[in-house]
Amino acid sequence: MSTLSYVKNFISDKYIASITPTSDFGVRKVCSKIDFSRCGLIVEYGPGTGVFTKYLLQKMRPDSLLVMIERNAIFAKELRMKIRDSRAVVVNGCASDILDTLAKIGKTSADCVISGIPFSFLTDNQKDRILRNSFAALKGRGKFLAYQTFYQSNNHLKSHLERIFPFVRVEYEMLNLPPLRIYEARK
Repeated sequence: MSTLSYVKNFISDKYIASITPTSDFGVRKVCSKIDFSRCGLIVEYGPGTGVFTKYLLQKMRPDSLLVMIERNAIFAKELRMKIRDSRAVVVNGCASDILDTLAKIGKTSADCVISGIPFSFLTDNQKDRILRNSFAALKGRGKFLAYQTFYQSNNHLKSHLERIFPFVRVEYEMLNLPPLRIYEARK
């Protein structure tokens, strides 16, 4: 996807988190929280142009599965054309429907959910529904990893996560432009 096309989507779609894709520094920092040797199923919310997707597929086991839930139909179509890996499934849908999405592909739970959705742009009800359904979709000790740019986030997501998950930690990646807040929540 061209930069111009990405920017046009950014302008017209309030659910796109950033005008620039996450840097390699940001991707590696978020993914450092994943034990790929134990992950059979990873769900990615808002894969956009596939920056995390490529990294995840490189690190995943041969028998693992990556389910990408992308709300933007243009991005979902681009991902289907670009990602040619039998371990990857692209769903044009909403993160709050994770339980239905998993059921449709014959799965009941995920080891990890990675989220690039701009939670600060959502209502409290939307946040709550996504987080509660994500919690329900995770296996025991499963992880929910969310990354938010500083301009999207004033650390508001932490309080929402703490209402649902028993363990929440926040870290930062300053080498990403713009810098990231990274939330790790464990079931």
